[in-house]
Amino acid sequence: MADIKLDKITKDYGKHKGVFDLDLQIKSGEFFVILGPSGCGKTTTLRIIAGLETPDSGRVYLDDVDITDYPPKDRNMSMVFQNYALYPFMSARDNIAFPLKKKKMSKQDINRKVEEIAETLSISDILDKKPGQLSGGQRQRVALARAIVKEPKVFLMDEPLSNLDAKLRISMRAELKNIQRKLGITTVYVTHDQIEAMTLADRTAILDGGKLVQLDSPLKIYEQPATIFVAGFMGDPPINFIDVEIENSGEQSIIHVGSQSFTLSGNIPVKKAVLGIRPEDVRVSEKGLKAKLYFEQVLGSRYIQHFKLDGLDKDVLSVSTHAQYKDGEEYYITFTEGKIFLFDKETGKRIL
Repeated sequence: MADIKLDKITKDYGKHKGVFDLDLQIKSGEFFVILGPSGCGKTTTLRIIAGLETPDSGRVYLDDVDITDYPPKDRNMSMVFQNYALYPFMSARDNIAFPLKKKKMSKQDINRKVEEIAETLSISDILDKKPGQLSGGQRQRVALARAIVKEPKVFLMDEPLSNLDAKLRISMRAELKNIQRKLGITTVYVTHDQIEAMTLADRTAILDGGKLVQLDSPLKIYEQPATIFVAGFMGDPPINFIDVEIENSGEQSIIHVGSQSFTLSGNIPVKKAVLGIRPEDVRVSEKGLKAKLYFEQVLGSRYIQHFKLDGLDKDVLSVSTHAQYKDGEEYYITFTEGKIFLFDKETGKRIL
């Protein structure tokens, strides 16, 4: 296990590509996820940790040792790539054994370690097959076994599940988390999939435009997003965003939504904002904002209602666990007050 520290890391590729003034402290033994959209700098960050990229400025530390100028082979890290990077002409056994042979371990010790890790990952029966004979899930397990068998201080994973089908991704998430807990190895995992971040991470760093916008546990980020970007990136179905105007009235604020309004307690110090409300916090009530249901998605265990608010040409999504509404009918909806976010329209930062 090892601590990792990135101190003011910058890698500038021009046209706002790269990472900029990035500070991260990754704790020993934690499953740390770097999350963000394509081009946000997450893979660049991982490659800098691995030593595959050199930062323009800033330093990288492993257990308080400055490793910024260390080559990858001297960092005691293992990396699992999106495309698995297995040697096609080698058997699964030889792929797993390859890093041990580079260390010049004895054949007996290599065989023992390969058999042990193969049993852990339930791939003992495919060791003599070549990658072309394996399924995507099996190739992923072989790539993981090759990384684990080195007994590194750090695992680095670059979207390792993105090539798997949806069902296999779910089972592999559970397997990855279980393996990481069992081995206790510091793991840095890059993904654009917020569901992976929610299910795997002890903590998540969200990057936007190469900059860190929020760092916390996935649940804390979900419940208290720092910006519009973060709120919109986390959550399925996505959060509702509505432009509103605010009128202060004593100890209350009147929130104008299209041609309608509702009140919130407290004095909100802006006149215009973006209201954010997650679909699970939108409720059909006997009174509230008038809305018409025009479409309902049936997803088995849940139902997603698409409402049009009176006076507002924008969908508002709601989630329920059973079908009870009819398309084309008018209803009233309310927002759970403690779950309402307000964001500054200019800066995107959360003000409530």
